[in-house]
Amino acid sequence: MTFQIHPLPASAFAGLEGLSEQDRKDRDIQVHISDGAFPCRVSLSDVPAGQRVFLLNYEHQPNRTPYRSHHAIFVAEGAVEAQPGPDELPAMVRTRLLSVRAFNQSHEIVDADVCEGADAEEVILRMFANPDVDYIHLHFARRGCFAASVTRS
Repeated sequence: MTFQIHPLPASAFAGLEGLSEQDRKDRDIQVHISDGAFPCRVSLSDVPAGQRVFLLNYEHQPNRTPYRSHHAIFVAEGAVEAQPGPDELPAMVRTRLLSVRAFNQSHEIVDADVCEGADAEEVILRMFANPDVDYIHLHFARRGCFAASVTRS
């Protein structure tokens, strides 16, 4: 069994660079300068030090269930969408403590665990062994931020 990590689509954040300061303020979007440890959800990598990043609220679980959810995420200015291969865990994921949440087709949590990113592959494969699991969300456990989604490949 294999899995596929999915970044957020770059198209969802097109135009952030062109927003005025007032537009960003009105949308609760902050601009920060990376210290090298800001994880971009589009590139699935830590943004190099000195580069601008946007901090914004993103609805990563839009389905109409009690698990509907949104949280703060970082997106690098000019981020290029990552294209990880099957079974590839980006370093951004491998190096952080994760909350791994498995959802069924009704978008309800059917399993969850916390693990070091280095152990995420084992947890993902264990969860996908359950036929009721439709997809998985990875979150950075310490801050609770959505990191990426995972499907069977």
